Amino acid sequence: MTSAPALHLGGGAAVRPVARLSAANLRANALLAGSAAGGDVLAADAWGHGAEWVASTLSALDIAPDGLRPEALFGLPGSGTRPVMSLRGRVLGCKPLLAGEGVSYGYTHRAPADTVVALVTGGYAQGVVRSLGNAVSVGIAGRRHRIVGRVAMDVCVVDVGSPIPWGSEVVYFGDAAEGDPTLGEWMDATGLGAGEIVATVGARARREVVV
Repeated sequence: MTSAPALHLGGGAAVRPVARLSAANLRANALLAGSAAGGDVLAADAWGHGAEWVASTLSALDIAPDGLRPEALFGLPGSGTRPVMSLRGRVLGCKPLLAGEGVSYGYTHRAPADTVVALVTGGYAQGVVRSLGNAVSVGIAGRRHRIVGRVAMDVCVVDVGSPIPWGSEVVYFGDAAEGDPTLGEWMDATGLGAGEIVATVGARARREVVV
């Protein structure tokens, strides 16, 4: 794993979510992505994955980017390959939410019963689209939890039911084979294409490569 700044969750410091990139999946996908109908895999900073990193990986495999199918190379929904990018945030803290109380701007969600909500890093400034509020779930420790209320600029609120440790990892989207929420769920909720989502997330979140 590449080095990354230490996570600071106290003192009001803003923490960007991480667009985690799987080098293993990119290499495996590159062997399957050739097609005469390929596209420009390095466009839009390699669809948000980092053009320099993608080009270097392909060069090490002696594979030219021309003629590769971007959807297959990056593992986008429907391609039959595994996703290269996942988006991950962290729990900043938890608080009780009583029945009838609302969260976030405009109180578009009110708790139907007493519960606990978590404040999670990642908002529309990092590509967590506003229309995902009240529409999709995130993964925390292998369980699904709903995003509730409107997504804010740098954070969102998740109904977790009971307290979750400070700093816990939150998966916004990732690999269905690992039980993660998927990019396809974001597509259904937002009406956006997979390429639009990953290019935006990759440009705005902090990117991190794992082997």
